[in-house]
Amino acid sequence: MWAEVFAELRQGCPSDEAEIARAERELGFSLPESYRSFCRACGAGLAGGRVRVATPLPYLAADLVVRAELIAHSIQAAIGLLDTPPALAVEGDDPGVLDRACFFGETDDGHFLFWDVAGEPEYDIWLLAPDLETVRFGGESLDALFRRLQGAGVRTVLGEAAEPLPAVFEGIEAAVLARGAEAS
Repeated sequence: MWAEVFAELRQGCPSDEAEIARAERELGFSLPESYRSFCRACGAGLAGGRVRVATPLPYLAADLVVRAELIAHSIQAAIGLLDTPPALAVEGDDPGVLDRACFFGETDDGHFLFWDVAGEPEYDIWLLAPDLETVRFGGESLDALFRRLQGAGVRTVLGEAAEPLPAVFEGIEAAVLARGAEAS
């Protein structure tokens, strides 16, 4: 499936079944199948030159569980610094989607990717914009999100000024992630 989503796919450090199972235990829910297959086939890396998806790995800086907690905490801290709470503008008018959020990635311009972990295990994917107010629907699965970002649908996800992303995945190898862990 991922070779069809990314015309150029250079695999990064993949997640093994034990790491995926650990992440599910720690998060308390099953991970979507599209995400699980992404973790095995693509691994750690950068999609379309702009989107980083956290994957279950033994390297803290790239690990899904660590990144999910860090992103959620950072968003809460940023909101806490505001004079007034953000006036959420949620596509579909369900502000509760953020209460059910598990963050799993970010874009280079500050959008945060998250699953609405209610319902079926192939959870809907949403994006919280850098303004911390705008929440847009991304897709019904990870592959659907990337296909939208590669076409005209990118404007409904990342905003009117966004251009389609190239169908490229640049992986980050385990050795690079390990060096990063040693440096910190």
